[in-house]
Amino acid sequence: MIDVEDLIALVRNYNPRTNAALIRRAYDYGACMHEGQSRRSGEPYFTHPVAVAAILTEQRLDDATIITALLHDTIEDTKSTWTDIAATFGEEIAELVDGVTKLTNLQLSSTETKQSENFRKLFMAMSKDLRVILVKLADRLHNMRTIRSLPPEKQARKARETMDVFAPLAGRMGMQWMREELEDLSFKVLNPEARASIIRRFVILQKESGDVIPKITADIRAELEKDGVEADVFGRAKKPYSIWRKMQEKQLAFSRLSDIYGFRVICTDERDCYRILGAIHRRWRAVPGRFKDYISQPKSNGYRSIHTTVSGRDGKRVEVQIRTRQMHEVAEAGVAAHWSYRDGERAQNPFAVDPARWIATLTERFDTGEDQEDFLENVKLEMYSDQVFCFTPKGDVVQLPKGATPLDFAYAIHTRIGNSTVGAKVDGIRVPLWTRLKNGQSVEIITATGQRPQATWIDIVVTGRAKAAIRRSLREEDRERFIKLGQELARVAFEHIGRKATEKALRTAARTLGLADEKDVLARLGSAELTAREVIEAIYPELATQASVEEVDARRPVVGLTADQSFRRANCCQPVPGERIVGITYRGQGVVVHAIDCPALAEFEEQPGRWVDLHWHSGRHAPVYTVGLNLTIANDAGVLGRICTLIGEQKANISDLTFVDRKPDFYRLIMEVDLRDAEHLHMVLTALEAESDVAQVERYRDLSRKP
Repeated sequence: MIDVEDLIALVRNYNPRTNAALIRRAYDYGACMHEGQSRRSGEPYFTHPVAVAAILTEQRLDDATIITALLHDTIEDTKSTWTDIAATFGEEIAELVDGVTKLTNLQLSSTETKQSENFRKLFMAMSKDLRVILVKLADRLHNMRTIRSLPPEKQARKARETMDVFAPLAGRMGMQWMREELEDLSFKVLNPEARASIIRRFVILQKESGDVIPKITADIRAELEKDGVEADVFGRAKKPYSIWRKMQEKQLAFSRLSDIYGFRVICTDERDCYRILGAIHRRWRAVPGRFKDYISQPKSNGYRSIHTTVSGRDGKRVEVQIRTRQMHEVAEAGVAAHWSYRDGERAQNPFAVDPARWIATLTERFDTGEDQEDFLENVKLEMYSDQVFCFTPKGDVVQLPKGATPLDFAYAIHTRIGNSTVGAKVDGIRVPLWTRLKNGQSVEIITATGQRPQATWIDIVVTGRAKAAIRRSLREEDRERFIKLGQELARVAFEHIGRKATEKALRTAARTLGLADEKDVLARLGSAELTAREVIEAIYPELATQASVEEVDARRPVVGLTADQSFRRANCCQPVPGERIVGITYRGQGVVVHAIDCPALAEFEEQPGRWVDLHWHSGRHAPVYTVGLNLTIANDAGVLGRICTLIGEQKANISDLTFVDRKPDFYRLIMEVDLRDAEHLHMVLTALEAESDVAQVERYRDLSRKP
């Protein structure tokens, strides 16, 4: 474990004016709080916070961040409280420690809906103080470095979480070195065979061709000396995971992979960057499409550099990054450069990004009213993608993720322009809206009054902003229809409990459910986002039970029909209450109710006028809805009798039975059963599946029986 004086010495290297007394106090406090606690490896637990603090000294961070690292587990794992830390170390540090604690409890690898909420919380924590994330990333880095002491299943879970969330986050923040190390450590856990294979191939390559890195480094230095440019040149082989990802993306074997070496040229002046680029391109042939100028078009996290790939010595592709020393500091520290110190003073780097502004640009595109799944999808899209830069006809730059289309471009300019898009020109040539944009292209959007977003656009766009805007527009388009349907559903549900669905009652429901107004309640009711039961429970919780057990009139079990419309269930799909349904009008037959997933509906795709929006009444339905079950059972004495008894025990009636096939070992039969609803069907199927003499059971649907 690093001694307190050694830790202070690490801080003094870049900040001689550090508050050493406060760091000592934090060190002693943390050691005292964690006394008696051990890690899985058997080491004292406090070795971990100290190691995290040491990692953060490498980034030259301020005293508050270092102290937070020493105390980051005290609130969660010891008897210490926010009040104790605030009293001893000040409110700033207490807030930072509390922020790290909340992040630790997020459980980022849970289900999608939960994960999307976690991302929301993650961004909230980041927007408060980005140093919380820096401590968390350093915490995760040390945990990954010492992951071997955990059980295998926990190793895999942590590694997957790191690969999916923390590594991309470090990359998005500009901390490329941390991203690479986190990815490599995760890769070592998740696919050790692949990693070992790549390392072995590297060794073989070095034996065959010698160590090419010093040779190429010397070549670059020789070219720079000719032009009288002073610069440092560094070379390295790319990390195993980076190579593995390239192999997967490009579907190439290791032997065919060319750019496995990367070189950096660091100079003092921005003008020298372009002189170096010229010298390199004069000496070696540039690879088309592999040039990026992040100096003239910086990334949102402040990253500036020129990237080019050339055919170097022996035809090997080599990636070269060219940047100034100040740019290099930001490239290494990313957004953390804002807090870095040099010689006791906060480093004044003109390229460092204000974290608050960076977070604002990251989150401004996310509509707070989105669905949880949408939000998660959009966050991942915006965070984890490379970028392209395109121009408007006026020459303004629009920054988009890789794979973006003209539609994304239109929505990036303004939602109104996106909604009214009818076409696009790229570099003056008319192109389809699904065209993938490339760096440096000029894009002109063609709009028309009255144009509305199409449902197919969702699959075309890649940015979160565009997806959210399209979904919002589509919802608004259907809103009036859903409100009308919701009114009918509300009216019937309220009548069941002897009440009226007044505007005041619905406004009360809206307040309870956290919705805008009564129309929002009706719209969600009509679109099946809310059930009538949920609306009633929001206003009359004491009547909810009554509403739920009252039996629905079997003559009018669906909502959405006019008084003179008759209906019947389609025999092909046999829908039951609780399933999503739609009505199709047939001449002379009235409305036939189909399940929403019935294959027979494909015939009516071009006849929207025949479709009728229908919903089952909420409440308890009578067991009168016949459903066919396809059963394969053992051909043995008493088996069929037991099957019939099982169905009877589930309060279901067998209305018909047909033997389809007889074998010496098995029977196959179609059994018609009268049921209440989808839940009742599930109960029957579950009971049959559990029976040892039932080889197979499934719902029987026959398209030949369509109306």
